Amino acid sequence: MTGITRGLPGRKTRHIRDAVLRHSPISKAGLSERLFAFVFSGLVYPQIWEDPEVDMQAMALTAESRIVTIGSGGCNVLSYLTRAPARIDVVDLNRAHIALNKLKLASVAHLPSQSDFFRFFAGTHQSHNSLAYHQFVAPHLDAQSRAYWEGRGLNGRKRVTIFDRNFYRSGLLGLFISAGHLAARLHGVNPAEIMQTRSMREQRHFFDEQLAPLFDKPLIRLLTRSKASLFGLGIPPAQYEELAAADAEMRVTNVLRTRLEKLTCQFPLENNYFAWQAFARHYPEPDEGSLPPYLQAQHHAPLRENAGRVFVHHQSFTALLADKPASSVDRYVLLDAQDWMSDAQLNALWTEICRTAAPGARVIFRTAGEPSILPGRLLPVLLDQWNYNEAASAEGYASDRSAIYGGFHVYERKGA
Repeated sequence: MTGITRGLPGRKTRHIRDAVLRHSPISKAGLSERLFAFVFSGLVYPQIWEDPEVDMQAMALTAESRIVTIGSGGCNVLSYLTRAPARIDVVDLNRAHIALNKLKLASVAHLPSQSDFFRFFAGTHQSHNSLAYHQFVAPHLDAQSRAYWEGRGLNGRKRVTIFDRNFYRSGLLGLFISAGHLAARLHGVNPAEIMQTRSMREQRHFFDEQLAPLFDKPLIRLLTRSKASLFGLGIPPAQYEELAAADAEMRVTNVLRTRLEKLTCQFPLENNYFAWQAFARHYPEPDEGSLPPYLQAQHHAPLRENAGRVFVHHQSFTALLADKPASSVDRYVLLDAQDWMSDAQLNALWTEICRTAAPGARVIFRTAGEPSILPGRLLPVLLDQWNYNEAASAEGYASDRSAIYGGFHVYERKGA
């Protein structure tokens, strides 16, 4: 999911945080916004939770495609690069995400082999990864990214050493998943045991018997009533309301149970690396299950060859587009950033999308609730320039293995 760190037009994260802390009203809502701004100033997403296979199918990428996307954890960016598009511009307002995207690009280009790259970004307890960073990667990073990875976290260790242990247990999302496991264990359930199942029927049984009852526990219901409880999923206070609205009773626990059911029961575990991260807390080995496209061995050579086609920008989506010529972008990936934008921000963004969109351009995004948020909020003069592809949107939602979102949406520029 996304929040302040990934899509707000116009200011860098620290400026947003400071502005929120200065100007939010002293109220329950204001305190929630302040807390959200503060916790989102560091690393949030060690792994992005949008399925890049779904994205690439919906975008219909070609060798001529010019993409602008929000970066987040960078898994999507490198996965798109496996299709060798002409150019990818990556934007993010979070300096940790910028550093992570640049680290991945430098690593794919300069680590000696695909196995080294795989160990760095998919391995656990690989004590030599930080040594490989210093020897092969650091000399090719910009000063700001090196300062981030070689700086020290709250535990006093250099941040890059997290790759010596288990990177995916770090960041706000990693902590949230750890907290979910702890809450389940306190109720006598070990979510990791689902990895012992051997069929979708057994996965369904595990969900029905072990996981689903957790959402009826008083402690779980109490915790999820707080908007802050879902910050680790990247759900800001405004998006929390969208999530709750997906349930007839406005109960977030009911929505979370439905989303977890999709993650647990709709796809075989060996085909869903998102489930591996949620339950096993790591990626499978290549012979155990599916991997993100950028970690698959057959894609490493083209990734290395085309890494120079990716350009990472520490600025907002709207600001980047404002600097681009008219009709210069073919594909836009907004993740779920629009869920919490104001009408003014939304219309400013789409004004630039309409100006820069080439004939045949496509925009894809996700929403916490089921429907697209554009009708009724986007000015008709902007929305009328686009067709909503219902079939591709429905197919994308059904195929999305991450299972977090309520809707997937594809818009196509009219007159292609």
